[in-house]
Amino acid sequence: MAAMLIQPLLIGGYLPGLSGWLGRRAHHWIGGALVVAVVIHVAGLWITSPPDMIDALLFQSPTPFSPFGVIAMWAIFAVALLATLRRRLALRLRTWRIAHMLLAIVIVAGSVAHAVLIEGTMETVSKVALCALVLAAATKVLAELWMRMKRGTSRGQSVARQ
Repeated sequence: MAAMLIQPLLIGGYLPGLSGWLGRRAHHWIGGALVVAVVIHVAGLWITSPPDMIDALLFQSPTPFSPFGVIAMWAIFAVALLATLRRRLALRLRTWRIAHMLLAIVIVAGSVAHAVLIEGTMETVSKVALCALVLAAATKVLAELWMRMKRGTSRGQSVARQ
């Protein structure tokens, strides 16, 4: 969840010293690290309980947090696949940004719901606080990017923040 908090802050230019090109590079690397973390998480769950993983992947798990995690996982994989194949698929930048933003919404919402519903992984107050920060950062940056896209402002031009 901490890496998910950093992702929108990098793209929004809110981390000192990591704006522009450097922020985008860090965003790419952290996104790749998130994919690896999800693969390790799922592999660990598979090793400890294959039947539970099959139930989760087939949306037959009795646990309420499972479907949110599975949906977020597939959205993370979809973003990674689109990012990897973006040039080969000749996706226009606007198309890529819209797809990425929509999938980011699914990833954030699914991950937050997944984390909040799991009991015992983190202390409740810190978990809810971190999830609230992730939601707030993602909402703020996605709204700014959406407005920037609607105005037609390119990434290279500066946009005054209010």
